[in-house]
Amino acid sequence: MNRVLILLAVSWLTRAPVPAQKLDPVQWTLTLEPRTARPGSTVLARFEATLEDGWYLYSPTTPPGGPIPTRIDLEPAPGLSSYRLYQRRPAVKFDANFNLDTEVYSGKTEFLFELILAEDAAPGPLEVRARARYQTCTDKLCLPPVRKTAAATLMVDSVAPTVAPAIPADFLPVGEAVSLAAKTSAPPVPPPPAERAGRTQAGGIPFVGVAFGFGLAAVFTPCVFPMIPITVSFFLRQRGGGRRDSIIQALIYCLGIVILFTGLGLAATAILGPFGVVQLGSNPWVNGFIALIFLVFGLSLLGAFELVIPSSVLNRLDRASQRGGYAGTMIMGLTFSLAAFSCVGPFVGTLLAASIQAGGLQPLIGMLAFASGLALPFFLLALFPSYLERLPRSGGWLARVKVVLGFLILAAMLKYLSNVDQVMQWEILSRERFLAAWMVLFALAGLYLLGFLRLEGVDPEEKLGLARLLIGAAFLIFALSLLPGMFGGRLGELDAYVPPPRQAAALLGSGTGSSPAWLKNELDAALAQAKAEDKLIFLNFTGYACTNCHWMKANMFTRPEIAEALKQFVLVELYTDGADPASERNQKLQQERFSTIAIPYYAILDADQNVRATFAGLTRNPEEFLAFLRSASGPAN
Repeated sequence: MNRVLILLAVSWLTRAPVPAQKLDPVQWTLTLEPRTARPGSTVLARFEATLEDGWYLYSPTTPPGGPIPTRIDLEPAPGLSSYRLYQRRPAVKFDANFNLDTEVYSGKTEFLFELILAEDAAPGPLEVRARARYQTCTDKLCLPPVRKTAAATLMVDSVAPTVAPAIPADFLPVGEAVSLAAKTSAPPVPPPPAERAGRTQAGGIPFVGVAFGFGLAAVFTPCVFPMIPITVSFFLRQRGGGRRDSIIQALIYCLGIVILFTGLGLAATAILGPFGVVQLGSNPWVNGFIALIFLVFGLSLLGAFELVIPSSVLNRLDRASQRGGYAGTMIMGLTFSLAAFSCVGPFVGTLLAASIQAGGLQPLIGMLAFASGLALPFFLLALFPSYLERLPRSGGWLARVKVVLGFLILAAMLKYLSNVDQVMQWEILSRERFLAAWMVLFALAGLYLLGFLRLEGVDPEEKLGLARLLIGAAFLIFALSLLPGMFGGRLGELDAYVPPPRQAAALLGSGTGSSPAWLKNELDAALAQAKAEDKLIFLNFTGYACTNCHWMKANMFTRPEIAEALKQFVLVELYTDGADPASERNQKLQQERFSTIAIPYYAILDADQNVRATFAGLTRNPEEFLAFLRSASGPAN
């Protein structure tokens, strides 16, 4: 994914507008005192900022609710142990951009690092890199935050004289000392919008956790769970080997499982490439194909038919596994994985669908985490075989897991059908119909667990256990909680996954009460209105099937302070993922003007189309988004 270039231009108006120019009002340099130091000694690093006349930046101790404070730290490097940051006492200035007192620097200022070298720092040159993320303003306008790095080289010499640099009295400490030796990276500088957007899409650690959890959950399916005692017993009996050999065999068996599913992720990444998959999340053909796969898996789990790998494939793999040795054990792991695919497939399909739409290495990482979760119980039980006796017996509960999973897979299918419907603008699967279908599916799962729906796994004579009662009740409660959404009520986090209410679409271009007016795909009309009303334009590059876009619209734009700030702009939504000419024009505009096609993406323009500020991706921090809106809300120059 291309990085978003922060384009902000200001035209000083005379009689005619002047083409926009990129502003860069702050230059940073780094110097070290002394330049040669012995391991374990202290070095003073001066991080100096030189600002152009009329510009100022904000201190690291700037309180929240106003401008974005300056964030400064050191990059970790071998030979660096710890540091502490100091700032010069800032000036207090009333800032008309934010209508409050702020702590600012202007002209020249510097920040000091009291840097301690590691005792085992290797002799020779050591590069020290300081980085800053900051926002700069004048009395009339602000730039969005940017990030810069400066470097200096320190010579480490074991015979260098020991110098103890002193911190000047007018410098104040910022926070506590930061250890670099105990970290793989320094405290993160908040990323610029492009990087934040990328991480939002990628999902990071939460996605890996979900993928690993899916792998563990897949163990408790009718195709996998009964195989646990059989497989582990095979490890312990194989050729009469000792415990060590059994453990190695178990590890190699699990490696076969990991290789298969990681290979699926690697294939998806190789086919799609690390770039250019942004639009897959809204492509109607991709979403339709995923919905079809989920429909097949869901009906299979509900008992309509059985999905199996061709017996010829399994027989060949089984014969290969009987050759013995480590290779045979690994092939046995592959065979088991394929044989269990009818139950594991829904988990794999869900993960691949989510990870492919995020792009990059996400499919590979997701499948690696999933396979690790699936293989972990086999390995642990091979290590501690006595725990086999404590496992619950296979029975009706496995069939119930399968049926409930079928209902959940059908509910997920509707999400992808909804993406197709919204992108194509058919308006067949409206919010009301979507939520009605979800209510029925989740209610059926609850009624099934409570014994009111006669499907596989429920014996009329079997006593209803407490766990099944509570889980069934939870499904019914969730189904009933969706009812307000059918009448336009907000559903919180779920609003990101369901179609928007019809009244929200009706408000586009009309604006009622506290809801600001929006124009849809009408940039020319927005420019004319902005010129007539002397306002700035808020551009919302969004998508019909964009989950993060829906979340921002339902949960961020509706916050009272954000809605009030948006009233100061002419608001226009530019959809980029539809199948109509307007979406093609909007996508071309976003790519040519802002060098990105990622959504959501927000930009503030003046009536002459000069970019005043940009913001990429989802944020759950209203103060951050409010600061973005305020940063460009001054009068156009």
